Amino acid sequence: MQAAAVPLPMDHAGRLAALRAELARRGLDAFIVPRGDEHQGEYVPPRAQRLAWLTGFTGSAGHAVAASARAAMFVDGRYTIQVRAEVPEALYDYKHLIDDPLTDWLADALPPGGKLGYDPRLHTAAWVERTGKALERIGLSLAPCEDNPVDAVWTDQPPAPLAPVVAHDLAFAGVPAAVKRAEIGAKLARDGIAAAVLTQPDSIAWLLNIRGADVPCTPLPLSFAILKASGDLDLFIDRRKLVPGLEAHLGNQVSVRAPEELGPALEEIGRGGAKLLADPAQTSAWIFERLEKGGARVERDSDPCALPKACKNEAELAGTRAAHRRDGVALARFLHWLSVEALKGGLTESAAADRLFAFRAEGERFRGSSFDTIAGAGSNGAIVHYRVTPETDRPLESGSLFLLDSGAQYLDGTTDVTRTLAVGTPTAEMRDRFTRVLKGHIAVSTALFPRGTTGSQLDTLARLPLWAAGLDFDHGTGHGVGSFLSVHEGPQRISKVPNSVALQPGMILSNEPGYYKTDAYGIRIENLVAVQPVDTAGAERPMLGFEVLTLAPIDRALIEPALLSAEERGWIDAYHERVRGALLPDLEGEAAAWLRDATEPLGG
Repeated sequence: MQAAAVPLPMDHAGRLAALRAELARRGLDAFIVPRGDEHQGEYVPPRAQRLAWLTGFTGSAGHAVAASARAAMFVDGRYTIQVRAEVPEALYDYKHLIDDPLTDWLADALPPGGKLGYDPRLHTAAWVERTGKALERIGLSLAPCEDNPVDAVWTDQPPAPLAPVVAHDLAFAGVPAAVKRAEIGAKLARDGIAAAVLTQPDSIAWLLNIRGADVPCTPLPLSFAILKASGDLDLFIDRRKLVPGLEAHLGNQVSVRAPEELGPALEEIGRGGAKLLADPAQTSAWIFERLEKGGARVERDSDPCALPKACKNEAELAGTRAAHRRDGVALARFLHWLSVEALKGGLTESAAADRLFAFRAEGERFRGSSFDTIAGAGSNGAIVHYRVTPETDRPLESGSLFLLDSGAQYLDGTTDVTRTLAVGTPTAEMRDRFTRVLKGHIAVSTALFPRGTTGSQLDTLARLPLWAAGLDFDHGTGHGVGSFLSVHEGPQRISKVPNSVALQPGMILSNEPGYYKTDAYGIRIENLVAVQPVDTAGAERPMLGFEVLTLAPIDRALIEPALLSAEERGWIDAYHERVRGALLPDLEGEAAAWLRDATEPLGG
């Protein structure tokens, strides 16, 4: 499940020139190249890595715009350093996705009445409507392309993936697929909706209890589906992917159809003005066009699978706890190994990441990484979504910090954990910043909140200790996590960005505040947590809190106890006691001795 490498060295100028020639042939003044594919997912197959092919940018979010004389690369705050390392400044302007509106750049770069080309399969209906109105106000227009201009000039574009699709065992899924289809179909019927169009492969995988391997790091079978109020479902997928016996697993109510049948099926099901559900924030403009062409009345609402998928059942929660225990053992073995090897000198980021992967791979039910490991030594740790390359691979040096953000896919759960580690003796500033991040992490971990609370209402807790020193971080505090599915899952999150989705029992989220000093070091502390009901004496309304799932020591060498309250020190000691009790039975020898030492009480 490793990400496909972008060929190096690459001819940035030649590829941009070829695209410009294609745009001129089509009468377009510019073309926008997004990061996502037809499913708007974070991970895309090699065939859909158009942005990386054109620009060299390998981050998980962003887009490029190529005009006849200028080009620009738009990224968010996570990638402001990375984009400069991967995308040539001589060819592209660097722009911030939020602070530098696309329309401002286009108004400068395009002639009056200019046309911005786009692929309607790669942009959501909401994006097309919003961007079209914004361009209209400045005298420009959007122009849909029937086929993608990048594909026309990408001469060695890889083929579509054909990874096997397999059944996900009921012992891990917890609920039969037929029950899920019936329950969601019944809700559609109650709302007067004939069918829902499902475009998110993780929703389809969850709904049908299937898994695949079409994209890196996430066990997804790329597909589309139409779920009817009756519970019947049309699955649009290349039949060659289905392993023998899978159609029996799917059952008689699931019809397997070829991907090219999707367009006609969308038109057909909408005939007569049928009311159909589609999510404009996640569904492509092309699908909306086909629905409307068939005469459908489109109900614009969220994916009906998103919330039930996010609220894990007891089998899924039990599985993720077991997966985190095995993951914790692998991490403890790795951290012991690192404590010995790092101070010898010469250990590099990539070597450390490879060793951690090897420890995990020895574990039961391991199925690969849940994302590309972020192993940032020294100044590389300040790059929020850093990914090591042969050109950037740094050694772990004494007196520096090593930020390690990694995760694994297991048949029974998905993990994601970040630990920041001192190599040698940390500075007083490092200890101060680390402890402030830790205080925010503890504040979220121990939060009690009434039902109906959203993650955006909790986000401030993670930032207050940093704000007190005039500091902050430019990413969300937490994202949802799937069950042997996407490591980044909605609709819940903990973020400054407003979110109307209330936290509910069974939801799994990350808790990962951080601090980043450009050209110096990065700090992040991340555990996964599950929302659980909490009995609170005297409570006048139902209360919720978090169960910490991750089991891994926090580097005590980086903690400044004087900055912690007695309650915070107590939380750390209790957490470390729990980590020791859970992992020690599966460790022996020097690794066991290391864990005992790493989980000693802070005292004071």
